[in-house]
Amino acid sequence: MEQQQSYHPSLWLPTSAKEVKARGWDSLDVILFSGDAYVDHPSFGSAVIGRVLEAQGLKVAIVPQPNWRDDLRDFKKLGKPNLFFAVTAGNMDSMVNHYTANKRLRSNDAYTPDGRNDMRPDYATEVYCGILKKLFPDVPLVIGGIEASLRRVTHYDYWSDKLKPTILNDTKADLLVYGMGEKPIIELVKKLKEGINISEIKDLAQTAYLSSNEPVSLLNKTETVTLNSHDDCLTDKIKYAANFRHVEEQSNRWMGAHLVQKVFDKWLIINPQNPPMADGEIDAFYDLPYTRLPHPRYKDKRIPAYDMIRHSINLHRGCFGGCSFCTISAHQGKFIASRSKESIAREVDAITKMPDFKGYISDLGGPSANMYKMKGKYEDICKGCKRPSCIDPNICKNLDTSHLALSEIYEIANRHPQVKKAFVSSGIRYDMVFTPGHDTPENLQYMRDVIHKHVSGRLKVAPEHTSDEVLKVMRKPSFGLFHKFLKFFNDENQKAGLKQQLIPYFISSHPGSTKKDMAKLMLETKKMNFKLEQVQDFTPTPMTVATVIFYSGVHPYTLKPVFTAKSKNEKLDQQKYFFWYKPEFRKQIDRELKEMGL
Repeated sequence: MEQQQSYHPSLWLPTSAKEVKARGWDSLDVILFSGDAYVDHPSFGSAVIGRVLEAQGLKVAIVPQPNWRDDLRDFKKLGKPNLFFAVTAGNMDSMVNHYTANKRLRSNDAYTPDGRNDMRPDYATEVYCGILKKLFPDVPLVIGGIEASLRRVTHYDYWSDKLKPTILNDTKADLLVYGMGEKPIIELVKKLKEGINISEIKDLAQTAYLSSNEPVSLLNKTETVTLNSHDDCLTDKIKYAANFRHVEEQSNRWMGAHLVQKVFDKWLIINPQNPPMADGEIDAFYDLPYTRLPHPRYKDKRIPAYDMIRHSINLHRGCFGGCSFCTISAHQGKFIASRSKESIAREVDAITKMPDFKGYISDLGGPSANMYKMKGKYEDICKGCKRPSCIDPNICKNLDTSHLALSEIYEIANRHPQVKKAFVSSGIRYDMVFTPGHDTPENLQYMRDVIHKHVSGRLKVAPEHTSDEVLKVMRKPSFGLFHKFLKFFNDENQKAGLKQQLIPYFISSHPGSTKKDMAKLMLETKKMNFKLEQVQDFTPTPMTVATVIFYSGVHPYTLKPVFTAKSKNEKLDQQKYFFWYKPEFRKQIDRELKEMGL
């Protein structure tokens, strides 16, 4: 980490009044407040938005992890921006970042120097906005990032056990940018530069705002969906659940409808998202002049999240898996936006020039490792599609699952003279290789190459459960496919004389999962000689199917009841089956197995 100190602070966006002055600036156009430490790397959202704004010719500063408990000097030190304040909680929802599934405070924060857990507040977006609105009530305020994006409409908040309105209501922000924010933020800047007041900007794609007037002109359009009001959701859980289906379907369309919701005495307007970006269109955002390093202010300190991704490469955005517990499609959409081979090759080369590079790229991946360049064979079919998943309950006949383009990317890394090995650490969807009809020679060869050349000794995959009934609720494939993949993995290791491990991920207490399902999971995985370590208890996060079921008790697509373990004891009762090998659980598990007839 000390090697980075040879870099001058002017290579980063300024974070202090001293750094602003060193640039000769007497004012700033945008000041961005973030709940994360400032790492100038394309995997950190605030760095990307900062660099995008800079590329528009703006004078931009970032205030990372401002102190909200003192005299608020961090919020005052840079004064008023010419255009707007931008606020993000960071790369994670602040409540997911702070608390475990059992609502215990986490001991560390991966996005904070040295992993300190006290550098951001709960509900960070709301706290930062409240301070800025009080100090600078006349300055426009724009919110974005994961926390704002997933809380853009009425949502269940697990940590307060309440149904909360759009985050716009609590932050008093002028505009919310949802999803990946580069394109909407560029369009917003263009409009502001033209002299348009932010209160008059109503038609910007991928944004949301609150209006005092009923949006009559929108309600007359055929592509407008009026959701049940927030008040109705508070009194009727089924109406809340019914809302979610519209939100998810529209979020995953090629071009969604306007969403409109009455929120107390105001109206929430959510404009449709931008159409999917063409292949290579996101190159411009990855090719910006990142230092790829933490800001020099963090001298001699470790930022755990940066350590994980410093030598990794993100190949694409979006995920068409649609897993019930996952927020990726709600934020990035289901359509894949892939980088060009040339852009990826440039990043491979940039990584090899980093002073601490030892020859190993830690990950060539994405939200799911093996969705690069995958899209519909006929685009017009995709344009009319409302399915939240392209592979559940079956793989869409229009989806091209060829892994050839991805294999070419791996070869680019393999051929670089400074790269000893490039690993695949992101999760691989084995169902796109082993589902009948998709187990083509080229796809099987892709998996063979991963096993032989791109595993660091342990390959992580996510079957999530063994019960097919639970897997249906999760929108995950049958566990039978995992058996096929495991046999293939073991056979290939034996052929190559390798002793690599397969590490499966599993979730307990997911909606649909009973204690008996967990007991069967334990018995089946024990029979397969797995001592489970990559496990988690289901955490209800905003904007997922599973969270809607957890709160409402019904599936949003059928409105039929689904069992869910809710209490702390119920959740711990399921979780203990992961740890059958621990002495403190053996007697209780043995007794319960007999009671269940297992």
